[in-house]
Amino acid sequence: MQATHELRQSAYNAFISQNVEQKMALAGVLLVSTAINNIAKIELNNNQTLPGLPEKPELREPLNVDKRSPFTPAGHAALMHAICHIEFNAVNLALDAIWRFGGMPEQYYKDWAQVAKEEAYHFTLLQNHLKSISYGNNKNYEYGDFPAHTGLWTMCEKTKDDIIARMALVPRTLEARGLDATPLIQTKLHKVKTPYAIDAIAILDIILRDEIGHVAIGNHWFRWLCLRDGLDPLDHYVTLHNRHAAPKLRAPFNLEARLKAGFTPEEIEYLSVVA
Repeated sequence: MQATHELRQSAYNAFISQNVEQKMALAGVLLVSTAINNIAKIELNNNQTLPGLPEKPELREPLNVDKRSPFTPAGHAALMHAICHIEFNAVNLALDAIWRFGGMPEQYYKDWAQVAKEEAYHFTLLQNHLKSISYGNNKNYEYGDFPAHTGLWTMCEKTKDDIIARMALVPRTLEARGLDATPLIQTKLHKVKTPYAIDAIAILDIILRDEIGHVAIGNHWFRWLCLRDGLDPLDHYVTLHNRHAAPKLRAPFNLEARLKAGFTPEEIEYLSVVA
């Protein structure tokens, strides 16, 4: 009989792994290889509370990461590497949402396990795309070849003790910004017109499709938690946004994607006021 492991512990084991391939593999099979009974009740062995990271990429402050033109192969690779790094962090964020917060309904853990699986798939698509781009001496790019910034984990740390803040400010804020940014990146890539750019646009279509679902999951659980605790979702979001100094919301917004992801008309109107 094949051994099974508790879902939250399995998510934690993937979270702390420093091996990129292992982390992605473990994140991709959480609901296949794990038992889901009593997932919110088991006591975790979780002495390490930061994600396992590989030796590369070199991490820098956001302002110290060079920007390059996507019109050159190296510049295109740097842009795709930056998105790949976002997806790497998104895997860890989904895993963290599973293992860190106990006492939630079973569906909460299933939802975030599905997110972890899809984020790992996105990372693999981008990693393979990087490997298709060659440079000097017949070498090919891969994740870790460019510096990356450290800002993506900041909000996770700020919200580590408040699940409502986590749902408000990671999927509904940081990931929702991806809904807005992706079409702008695709527009830029359409101007490049290289085979690399065309392939990247197709990958970003997949990521945008799935990210709408991820933001919708964040919206659902944020509202569920607000209802549970007698909080007004919009008012409490504003409070949390200010309390944790979340990134400023910036136009243009992908209103169609945000509506598909479950933002209400009132929230969309709020965006137009604060942008």
